[in-house]
Amino acid sequence: MQRTATFLWHLVPTATLAIALALVSPDILRAQDRATTTETISARQIVISLTERRLHLLEEGRPPRSFPVAIGRPGVAIPLGDSRVLRKRRNPTWHPTANQRRENPALPASVPPGPSNPLGKFALDLGWTAIAIHGTNEPDSVGRRASGGCFRMLPADIAALFEMVPVGTPVRVVSGPAALPSPQPAVAVTAAVSSLPIPASPIPAPPPKVASQKAASLPLPILPDPRCATAGAPLRRMICTVPDLAALDGRARALHQRHLAALPAERRDAAAYALLQEERRFDDRITARCWVRRGMEEDPAVAAAAEACLRDALSVRLEEAKRR
Repeated sequence: MQRTATFLWHLVPTATLAIALALVSPDILRAQDRATTTETISARQIVISLTERRLHLLEEGRPPRSFPVAIGRPGVAIPLGDSRVLRKRRNPTWHPTANQRRENPALPASVPPGPSNPLGKFALDLGWTAIAIHGTNEPDSVGRRASGGCFRMLPADIAALFEMVPVGTPVRVVSGPAALPSPQPAVAVTAAVSSLPIPASPIPAPPPKVASQKAASLPLPILPDPRCATAGAPLRRMICTVPDLAALDGRARALHQRHLAALPAERRDAAAYALLQEERRFDDRITARCWVRRGMEEDPAVAAAAEACLRDALSVRLEEAKRR
Protein backbone atom coordinates (compact mmCIF):
# COMPACT_ATOMS: atom_id res chain seq x y z
CA MET A 1 0.00 0.00 0.00
CA GLN A 2 2.82 2.36 0.90
CA ARG A 3 4.62 1.61 -2.39
CA THR A 4 1.42 2.34 -4.35
CA ALA A 5 1.02 5.69 -2.62
CA THR A 6 4.65 6.57 -3.33
CA PHE A 7 4.18 5.75 -7.04
CA LEU A 8 1.06 7.93 -7.26
CA TRP A 9 2.89 10.77 -5.49
CA HIS A 10 5.61 10.71 -8.18
CA LEU A 11 2.92 10.96 -10.87
CA VAL A 12 1.50 14.20 -9.46
CA PRO A 13 3.97 16.62 -11.17
CA THR A 14 3.51 14.88 -14.54
CA ALA A 15 -0.26 14.89 -14.25
CA THR A 16 -0.25 18.55 -13.20
CA LEU A 17 1.83 19.47 -16.26
CA ALA A 18 -0.50 17.52 -18.56
CA ILE A 19 -3.56 19.24 -17.11
CA ALA A 20 -1.92 22.66 -17.46
CA LEU A 21 -1.09 22.02 -21.11
CA ALA A 22 -4.60 20.78 -21.78
CA LEU A 23 -6.01 24.00 -20.34
CA VAL A 24 -3.99 26.15 -22.78
CA SER A 25 -6.30 26.81 -25.72
CA PRO A 26 -4.88 26.10 -29.19
CA ASP A 27 -6.54 29.36 -30.23
CA ILE A 28 -4.30 31.21 -27.78
CA LEU A 29 -1.20 29.60 -29.24
CA ARG A 30 -2.36 30.38 -32.78
CA ALA A 31 -3.11 33.97 -31.76
CA GLN A 32 0.41 34.29 -30.37
CA ASP A 33 1.83 32.94 -33.63
CA ARG A 34 -0.29 35.36 -35.61
CA ALA A 35 0.83 38.26 -33.44
CA THR A 36 4.48 37.37 -34.02
CA THR A 37 3.95 37.04 -37.77
CA THR A 38 1.99 40.29 -37.95
CA GLU A 39 4.74 42.10 -36.07
CA THR A 40 7.28 40.75 -38.57
CA ILE A 41 5.40 41.76 -41.73
CA SER A 42 3.63 44.92 -40.56
CA ALA A 43 6.78 46.89 -41.33
CA ARG A 44 6.38 46.01 -45.04
CA GLN A 45 3.59 46.59 -47.50
CA ILE A 46 3.27 46.29 -51.27
CA VAL A 47 1.19 48.88 -53.12
CA ILE A 48 0.53 48.45 -56.87
CA SER A 49 -0.74 51.43 -58.86
CA LEU A 50 -2.54 50.58 -62.10
CA THR A 51 -2.25 54.18 -63.34
CA GLU A 52 1.50 54.32 -62.75
CA ARG A 53 2.03 50.65 -63.64
CA ARG A 54 4.45 50.42 -60.77
CA LEU A 55 4.83 48.31 -57.66
CA HIS A 56 5.93 50.17 -54.54
CA LEU A 57 7.52 48.38 -51.59
CA LEU A 58 6.98 50.34 -48.39
CA GLU A 59 9.25 49.48 -45.45
CA GLU A 60 9.28 51.12 -42.05
CA GLY A 61 12.32 53.33 -41.64
CA ARG A 62 13.38 53.15 -45.30
CA PRO A 63 12.46 55.16 -48.39
CA PRO A 64 9.94 53.45 -50.69
CA ARG A 65 11.28 51.30 -53.50
CA SER A 66 9.52 51.32 -56.86
CA PHE A 67 9.50 48.80 -59.70
CA PRO A 68 7.71 48.82 -63.09
CA VAL A 69 5.07 46.12 -63.65
CA ALA A 70 2.91 44.87 -66.48
CA ILE A 71 -0.81 44.82 -65.68
CA GLY A 72 -3.79 43.10 -67.28
CA ARG A 73 -4.29 43.82 -70.96
CA PRO A 74 -7.46 45.66 -72.12
CA GLY A 75 -10.54 43.54 -71.52
CA VAL A 76 -8.96 41.56 -68.67
CA ALA A 77 -10.35 42.07 -65.17
CA ILE A 78 -7.74 43.41 -62.76
CA PRO A 79 -8.31 42.92 -59.01
CA LEU A 80 -8.51 46.00 -56.79
CA GLY A 81 -8.31 46.31 -53.03
CA ASP A 82 -6.42 44.42 -50.34
CA SER A 83 -4.83 40.99 -50.35
CA ARG A 84 -1.58 39.46 -49.16
CA VAL A 85 1.22 37.16 -50.23
CA LEU A 86 -0.08 33.62 -49.61
CA ARG A 87 2.80 31.62 -51.07
CA LYS A 88 6.29 32.06 -52.53
CA ARG A 89 7.42 29.81 -55.38
CA ARG A 90 10.93 29.51 -56.74
CA ASN A 91 11.18 28.11 -60.29
CA PRO A 92 7.37 27.81 -60.51
CA THR A 93 5.40 25.66 -62.93
CA TRP A 94 2.82 27.60 -64.94
CA HIS A 95 -0.68 26.14 -65.23
CA PRO A 96 -2.87 28.05 -67.72
CA THR A 97 -6.34 28.84 -66.40
CA ALA A 98 -9.47 27.39 -67.97
CA ASN A 99 -10.22 30.76 -69.61
CA GLN A 100 -6.74 30.92 -71.10
CA ARG A 101 -7.11 27.39 -72.45
CA ARG A 102 -10.46 28.31 -74.02
CA GLU A 103 -8.98 31.42 -75.64
CA ASN A 104 -5.99 29.44 -76.91
CA PRO A 105 -6.63 25.67 -77.09
CA ALA A 106 -3.02 25.16 -78.21
CA LEU A 107 -1.74 26.01 -74.72
CA PRO A 108 -0.25 23.05 -72.84
CA ALA A 109 -1.70 21.86 -69.56
CA SER A 110 1.43 23.12 -67.80
CA VAL A 111 4.83 24.65 -68.52
CA PRO A 112 7.76 23.50 -66.34
CA PRO A 113 10.49 25.86 -65.09
CA GLY A 114 12.74 27.11 -67.85
CA PRO A 115 13.26 29.92 -70.36
CA SER A 116 9.81 29.46 -71.93
CA ASN A 117 7.94 29.70 -68.61
CA PRO A 118 5.74 32.86 -68.53
CA LEU A 119 6.18 33.15 -64.75
CA GLY A 120 9.95 33.47 -64.92
CA LYS A 121 11.98 32.19 -61.97
CA PHE A 122 9.94 33.59 -59.06
CA ALA A 123 6.26 33.95 -58.17
CA LEU A 124 4.41 35.48 -55.22
CA ASP A 125 0.88 34.04 -55.15
CA LEU A 126 -1.77 36.47 -53.85
CA GLY A 127 -5.13 35.92 -52.22
CA TRP A 128 -7.03 36.36 -55.46
CA THR A 129 -7.56 33.23 -57.54
CA ALA A 130 -4.87 32.73 -60.20
CA ILE A 131 -3.31 36.17 -59.51
CA ALA A 132 0.38 36.52 -58.69
CA ILE A 133 3.31 38.89 -58.79
CA HIS A 134 5.88 37.08 -60.90
CA GLY A 135 8.73 37.36 -63.38
CA THR A 136 8.36 36.95 -67.11
CA ASN A 137 10.01 35.55 -70.19
CA GLU A 138 8.89 38.70 -72.07
CA PRO A 139 10.67 41.60 -70.31
CA ASP A 140 9.61 44.05 -73.05
CA SER A 141 6.01 43.70 -71.81
CA VAL A 142 6.81 45.18 -68.38
CA GLY A 143 5.34 48.65 -67.99
CA ARG A 144 2.48 47.91 -70.38
CA ARG A 145 -1.05 46.47 -70.31
CA ALA A 146 0.01 43.04 -71.46
CA SER A 147 -0.72 40.34 -68.87
CA GLY A 148 -3.61 37.97 -68.29
CA GLY A 149 -4.37 39.65 -64.95
CA CYS A 150 -1.17 39.06 -62.99
CA PHE A 151 1.55 41.60 -62.27
CA ARG A 152 4.75 40.93 -64.25
CA MET A 153 8.13 42.24 -63.15
CA LEU A 154 11.56 42.37 -64.72
CA PRO A 155 13.69 39.31 -63.80
CA ALA A 156 16.13 41.25 -61.61
CA ASP A 157 13.29 43.14 -59.85
CA ILE A 158 11.23 40.06 -58.93
CA ALA A 159 14.39 38.29 -57.72
CA ALA A 160 15.05 41.19 -55.32
CA LEU A 161 11.41 41.45 -54.20
CA PHE A 162 11.20 37.68 -53.64
CA GLU A 163 13.99 37.86 -51.08
CA MET A 164 12.66 40.99 -49.35
CA VAL A 165 9.03 40.08 -48.61
CA PRO A 166 7.83 37.19 -46.42
CA VAL A 167 4.62 35.21 -46.76
CA GLY A 168 1.78 37.27 -45.29
CA THR A 169 2.99 40.64 -46.57
CA PRO A 170 -0.04 42.91 -47.20
CA VAL A 171 -0.69 43.83 -50.84
CA ARG A 172 -2.94 46.68 -51.97
CA VAL A 173 -3.89 47.34 -55.60
CA VAL A 174 -5.16 50.87 -56.36
CA SER A 175 -6.43 52.31 -59.61
CA GLY A 176 -4.88 55.78 -59.12
CA PRO A 177 -1.43 56.92 -58.02
CA ALA A 178 -0.02 55.26 -54.90
CA ALA A 179 -0.10 57.33 -51.70
CA LEU A 180 3.54 57.14 -50.62
CA PRO A 181 4.94 58.47 -47.34
CA SER A 182 6.46 61.91 -47.62
CA PRO A 183 10.27 62.09 -47.42
CA GLN A 184 11.93 63.12 -44.18
CA PRO A 185 12.40 66.88 -43.80
CA ALA A 186 15.81 68.24 -44.67
CA VAL A 187 16.22 70.00 -41.29
CA ALA A 188 18.08 67.09 -39.71
CA VAL A 189 20.44 66.87 -42.66
CA THR A 190 21.12 70.60 -42.49
CA ALA A 191 21.87 70.37 -38.78
CA ALA A 192 24.22 67.48 -39.33
CA VAL A 193 26.07 69.30 -42.08
CA SER A 194 26.31 72.51 -40.08
CA SER A 195 28.02 70.61 -37.24
CA LEU A 196 30.90 69.56 -39.47
CA PRO A 197 34.23 71.36 -38.85
CA ILE A 198 34.95 74.25 -41.23
CA PRO A 199 38.13 73.68 -43.22
CA ALA A 200 40.98 76.09 -42.67
CA SER A 201 41.15 77.05 -46.32
CA PRO A 202 38.20 77.29 -48.66
CA ILE A 203 37.69 74.41 -51.07
CA PRO A 204 38.35 75.64 -54.59
CA ALA A 205 35.32 75.65 -56.86
CA PRO A 206 35.44 73.25 -59.80
CA PRO A 207 36.31 74.84 -63.14
CA PRO A 208 33.30 75.93 -65.16
CA LYS A 209 32.07 73.44 -67.71
CA VAL A 210 32.16 75.76 -70.67
CA ALA A 211 31.37 73.09 -73.23
CA SER A 212 28.39 71.78 -71.25
CA GLN A 213 27.01 75.27 -70.67
CA LYS A 214 27.40 76.08 -74.34
CA ALA A 215 25.60 72.87 -75.32
CA ALA A 216 22.80 73.59 -72.87
CA SER A 217 22.34 77.09 -74.27
CA LEU A 218 21.96 75.90 -77.85
CA PRO A 219 18.41 75.62 -79.16
CA LEU A 220 17.06 72.10 -78.99
CA PRO A 221 16.88 70.31 -82.32
CA ILE A 222 13.66 68.54 -83.26
CA LEU A 223 14.39 64.83 -83.52
CA PRO A 224 11.64 63.18 -85.63
CA ASP A 225 9.95 59.97 -84.55
CA PRO A 226 11.18 57.13 -86.81
CA ARG A 227 7.73 55.53 -86.53
CA CYS A 228 6.04 58.43 -88.33
CA ALA A 229 6.59 56.83 -91.75
CA THR A 230 4.40 53.88 -90.77
CA ALA A 231 2.20 55.41 -88.02
CA GLY A 232 -1.32 53.99 -88.14
CA ALA A 233 -2.86 54.98 -84.80
CA PRO A 234 -4.82 58.27 -84.99
CA LEU A 235 -3.01 59.87 -82.03
CA ARG A 236 0.46 59.03 -83.30
CA ARG A 237 -0.47 60.38 -86.77
CA MET A 238 -1.58 63.62 -85.13
CA ILE A 239 1.73 63.94 -83.29
CA CYS A 240 3.60 63.34 -86.54
CA THR A 241 1.57 65.72 -88.73
CA VAL A 242 0.54 68.64 -86.48
CA PRO A 243 3.60 70.96 -86.43
CA ASP A 244 3.50 72.12 -82.80
CA LEU A 245 2.87 68.57 -81.55
CA ALA A 246 5.74 67.24 -83.69
CA ALA A 247 7.99 69.97 -82.27
CA LEU A 248 7.16 69.10 -78.64
CA ASP A 249 7.67 65.41 -79.29
CA GLY A 250 10.88 65.98 -81.26
CA ARG A 251 12.44 68.20 -78.60
CA ALA A 252 11.78 65.61 -75.90
CA ARG A 253 13.44 63.00 -78.11
CA ALA A 254 16.46 65.27 -78.62
CA LEU A 255 16.80 65.74 -74.86
CA HIS A 256 16.61 61.98 -74.33
CA GLN A 257 19.38 61.45 -76.88
CA ARG A 258 21.50 64.19 -75.26
CA HIS A 259 21.01 62.49 -71.90
CA LEU A 260 22.12 59.12 -73.30
CA ALA A 261 25.17 60.60 -75.01
CA ALA A 262 26.37 62.13 -71.72
CA LEU A 263 26.29 58.79 -69.86
CA PRO A 264 29.27 56.44 -69.51
CA ALA A 265 29.23 53.62 -72.03
CA GLU A 266 28.58 50.96 -69.38
CA ARG A 267 25.35 52.68 -68.31
CA ARG A 268 24.07 53.62 -71.74
CA ASP A 269 22.34 50.36 -72.67
CA ALA A 270 20.36 50.19 -69.43
CA ALA A 271 19.35 53.86 -69.75
CA ALA A 272 18.28 53.34 -73.38
CA TYR A 273 16.11 50.41 -72.31
CA ALA A 274 14.56 52.50 -69.51
CA LEU A 275 13.75 55.28 -72.01
CA LEU A 276 12.15 52.75 -74.35
CA GLN A 277 9.95 51.50 -71.51
CA GLU A 278 9.09 55.08 -70.60
CA GLU A 279 8.06 55.82 -74.20
CA ARG A 280 5.80 52.78 -74.23
CA ARG A 281 4.14 53.89 -70.99
CA PHE A 282 3.68 57.36 -72.47
CA ASP A 283 1.96 55.88 -75.55
CA ASP A 284 -0.32 53.85 -73.28
CA ARG A 285 -1.19 56.96 -71.24
CA ILE A 286 -2.13 59.10 -74.22
CA THR A 287 -4.13 56.22 -75.68
CA ALA A 288 -6.15 56.09 -72.46
CA ARG A 289 -6.48 59.88 -71.95
CA CYS A 290 -6.72 61.28 -75.48
CA TRP A 291 -8.52 58.35 -77.10
CA VAL A 292 -9.90 58.83 -80.62
CA ARG A 293 -11.94 56.20 -82.38
CA ARG A 294 -10.30 55.22 -85.65
CA GLY A 295 -11.89 57.15 -88.52
CA MET A 296 -13.17 59.97 -86.28
CA GLU A 297 -10.00 62.08 -86.39
CA GLU A 298 -11.38 63.95 -89.39
CA ASP A 299 -14.17 65.40 -87.25
CA PRO A 300 -12.99 68.97 -86.36
CA ALA A 301 -14.35 68.85 -82.80
CA VAL A 302 -12.82 65.43 -82.10
CA ALA A 303 -9.49 66.48 -83.63
CA ALA A 304 -9.37 69.73 -81.63
CA ALA A 305 -10.05 67.92 -78.34
CA ALA A 306 -7.45 65.25 -79.09
CA GLU A 307 -4.82 67.81 -80.10
CA ALA A 308 -5.36 69.81 -76.91
CA CYS A 309 -5.02 66.64 -74.83
CA LEU A 310 -1.85 65.62 -76.70
CA ARG A 311 -0.37 69.11 -76.34
CA ASP A 312 -0.74 68.94 -72.55
CA ALA A 313 0.72 65.42 -72.36
CA LEU A 314 3.67 66.27 -74.63
CA SER A 315 4.41 69.49 -72.73
CA VAL A 316 4.59 67.54 -69.45
CA ARG A 317 6.84 64.97 -71.09
CA LEU A 318 9.17 67.70 -72.39
CA GLU A 319 9.43 69.29 -68.93
CA GLU A 320 10.25 65.90 -67.43
CA ALA A 321 12.97 65.40 -70.04
CA LYS A 322 14.47 68.80 -69.15
CA ARG A 323 14.65 67.81 -65.47
CA ARG A 324 16.34 64.48 -66.18
